[in-house]
Amino acid sequence: MGVVLNVGFVIVEAVYGVMSDSLALLTDAGHNLSDVLGLLLAWGAAVLAKKKPSIRRTYGYSRATIIASLFSGLLLMGAVGAIGWEAISRLMEPAQPAGMTIMIVASIGVVINTVTALFFLSGKDHDLNIRGAFLHMAADAVVSFGVVLSGALIYFYGFNWIDPLISLLIAAVIFLSTWGLLRDSLNLAVDAVPPNVDPEAVRKYLSGLPGVRALHDLHIWPMSTTDTALTAHLVMDVFPDSDRFLNDVAHDLQDRFDINHPTIQMERHDSDVMCRQSIHCAD
Repeated sequence: MGVVLNVGFVIVEAVYGVMSDSLALLTDAGHNLSDVLGLLLAWGAAVLAKKKPSIRRTYGYSRATIIASLFSGLLLMGAVGAIGWEAISRLMEPAQPAGMTIMIVASIGVVINTVTALFFLSGKDHDLNIRGAFLHMAADAVVSFGVVLSGALIYFYGFNWIDPLISLLIAAVIFLSTWGLLRDSLNLAVDAVPPNVDPEAVRKYLSGLPGVRALHDLHIWPMSTTDTALTAHLVMDVFPDSDRFLNDVAHDLQDRFDINHPTIQMERHDSDVMCRQSIHCAD
């Protein structure tokens, strides 16, 4: 639905942007087109993430959501550069766009982008892929509102120079809304600990478990924008006599830290076989 609404609006905005000679409308149309590509990326990644793992791809395609959010951020940054370049050129030679046309078309954009953003509101805090789609649409709503103001100033006061200036402000808004997305996506792409997980708190929890003498080879990384994996080696004084210990640890990691794919290796503290990972681990 988000793709359909925005494709239709891109066509309308581009046509009227050319007819009214408005850089702000054409800029917004180009930005909306990049958002359509971002939505398609998010959609495709969400579909891929649901595919079952295979012998070769043991995690399936869940990481596609991380790649999609990264590319989505790069698309927006590219749009910022193109908008800024064209706006500076137009500032040197201001055109005389049709203010009323700009106001009407951009007002439609405010409604469409706001409605589309609301589609992704509920999932934006739990999934970076959905957050990327939400930021695309929310930024568009703000941008379209800025274009409405641009049209009003042109129509009522004849401020033709405001058209490229609004375009520069649009570029600034896109940049600010995209920077956090790009940073978080890049961190996830290089297997950094997800921002919602406190690694020191996880270390403290695991080290404080009954019977645990030492902890090493702790790794926490994102499998996708919603799933987090963990591996850890626990050096035990006494081995548990059932699997309930592991079940309780897995439950706590999910409940307290949102880590839903833990793998725990237990080792005897008095074993005469040294763990290879502990030799190379600093922790």
